[in-house]
Amino acid sequence: MIAVLGAGESGVGAALLAKKKGYEVFVSDYGTIKEQFQKELVDNGFEWEQGQHNEEKILSAEMLIKSPGIPETKLIAKARAIGIEVLSEIEFASRFCEGKIVAITGSNGKTTTASLINHLLKGAALDVALAGNIGDSFARCLAKADHDYWVLELSSFQLDDIHLFKPHISILLNLSPDHLDRYDGKMENYVASKMRITENQTQEDYFIYWQEDEWIKKNLETVQATKLPFGEQQVKEGAYLANDKIQININREQLTMTIHELALQGKHNGYNSMAGGIAAKLFGITNDIVRECLSDFDKIEHRLEPVLQVYGVEYINDSKATNVNATWYALDSMNKSVVWICGGVDKGNNYEELLPLVGSKVKAIVCLGTDNSKLIEMFGGSVETIQDTASMKEAVKAAYKLASKGDAVLLSPACASFDLFANYEDRGRQFKKQIRLL
Repeated sequence: MIAVLGAGESGVGAALLAKKKGYEVFVSDYGTIKEQFQKELVDNGFEWEQGQHNEEKILSAEMLIKSPGIPETKLIAKARAIGIEVLSEIEFASRFCEGKIVAITGSNGKTTTASLINHLLKGAALDVALAGNIGDSFARCLAKADHDYWVLELSSFQLDDIHLFKPHISILLNLSPDHLDRYDGKMENYVASKMRITENQTQEDYFIYWQEDEWIKKNLETVQATKLPFGEQQVKEGAYLANDKIQININREQLTMTIHELALQGKHNGYNSMAGGIAAKLFGITNDIVRECLSDFDKIEHRLEPVLQVYGVEYINDSKATNVNATWYALDSMNKSVVWICGGVDKGNNYEELLPLVGSKVKAIVCLGTDNSKLIEMFGGSVETIQDTASMKEAVKAAYKLASKGDAVLLSPACASFDLFANYEDRGRQFKKQIRLL
């Protein structure tokens, strides 16, 4: 019997795949299970519970699949102690996958880069699916069908309980402080979790990484895969950015594009495009197709997403910026005076690195959250106006009054969303709704 802890997208996906593979399944969620997932559990005949954990039943399982949002609890520690295999949904699904896996992680840019690589492989008419930390879970997708290629966006939480997971191509975009509350406040623990993406790779596999990242450089010696860097420094194999051009060099083939040809604008997106281009070239995709896909790719919802112009003011939805580094990229890309909407659940954030950008680009700040004291204390002396709000309607109205023609209103919270919203998607959609009501 397999026990699944957590009955969200990841847990229910794992249960569906386990059922398909002939396992008896028990699903347990200590919280309240959403109605859509309850219906799936009932329709598929699963034994399940909510609001509690039946320890006796869970500890009688041969395998325990842990949803990524669940930290290391006493129950999980007991399971490990008595020899029950504890694994992530990603690990479980990978054991039944025959296709080649491209796995993408990093503090920022995962969703954009995963979606871009999926677009590149589809552009070459390859049989590819996109899953993981984006859209449907890997296990749910695999329960429906295997594919020749899988593009997986992976968080550190999803990598914490892998054992044999082995992507053919792993990509680590960058490392900056995030989720440190889950890693005992230590950046080293968070980095170690991210680096696990490479731990089962061999020289026949590939590791694509940002060469200027100090944390990645410190850990390169642990990587057995063939290393392919991207960044500012010229390289024979990999990609680099110089004189407003990206150059991709793979297997004696070269591809050059100006940054103005790229669909994704901004320096950080130049890096994302280079990482995607390297992956595409490793699969033998022609330069013409890579060039076309890098230039016609659509932006991702909630990531520097242009929403509307209202009376000459541009409104931009960057709700997916749930950490300081993501917001740094957003502010850095702004070429207009900014009214910045920020705030939410602070994950041990250090906002100091934003001070220079706030001082040079931000005319006013609208704080959005149940407790904005830390933001007000940090930025109160950097801008003339800083307002405290506790709802999206209130925040958008405040930003509307503060912005002038030619300005940009940027929702880039630098925080998680769970104080006022279901998730960052809910936050972004409420932002767009309130803008349309203006």
